[in-house]
Amino acid sequence: MLARQRQAMILEEARRTGAVRVSDLVSRLGVSDMTIRRDLDVLAGRGLVEKVYGGATAVVGPSTEEPGFEAKSVRQQAQKEAIASVAAELVQPGTAIGLSAGTTTWTLARALDGVPGLTIVTNSIRVADVLRASSAPDRTVVLTGGVRTPSDALVGPVAVHSLRRLHLDQVFLGVHGMAEGAGFTTPNLNESETDRALVESGRRLVVLADSSKWGVVGISTIAELDEAHVVVSDDGLCEAARDVLAEHVGELKVAPVNEDTEEE
Repeated sequence: MLARQRQAMILEEARRTGAVRVSDLVSRLGVSDMTIRRDLDVLAGRGLVEKVYGGATAVVGPSTEEPGFEAKSVRQQAQKEAIASVAAELVQPGTAIGLSAGTTTWTLARALDGVPGLTIVTNSIRVADVLRASSAPDRTVVLTGGVRTPSDALVGPVAVHSLRRLHLDQVFLGVHGMAEGAGFTTPNLNESETDRALVESGRRLVVLADSSKWGVVGISTIAELDEAHVVVSDDGLCEAARDVLAEHVGELKVAPVNEDTEEE
């Protein structure tokens, strides 16, 4: 088992029960005490758990907590690159696509240089900046108006009005969390309404969400799981999450992450 897969399982258990014990994880996963402690160090370093004597507790922020773009951009970088690489293969030349705000869609925007003739609609200032700096001469970039959020999204009535008048081939949606029952969620109510308008403007919905997003629930649902034609995640996604997504979404694509984290 890869270290990142084991860590995803530990994180899911911590979020499900509120806390995990080293001794229980050693028995359950069949690895050494030292390996589990290293896994907890990694998760604690990412701000996902808090280490305590004998184990760790889950760090789950309020459903309205929204980190800024810079804070999110340093999390799960390898996973986002892998997801973006797979997602870019879904983009056909000459099509009109939508990119929501977020660090994963921002990473995807950087991977689209080789796709000619695109029209790209986004409510993200950061995504628009990346696309504007591209060398592609035959690209049209449309930035909606709106009120700026901590994640550099443009939201509100102006953005919603603009999006509801468009018809896109595909929409690529980044999310704060995904879970059975809650679906794909965000901690920002205004961003939820804007993202929903973006989803409704597209014939096909592709959700980009790294494995750490599983089990995270924001205050507002953007879309139900079964509304996604494709979900692209990374290979740290636990089996339970894969089973749920495979049951609900049109297609689950799992991107391999290039990290030297094999079990010793």
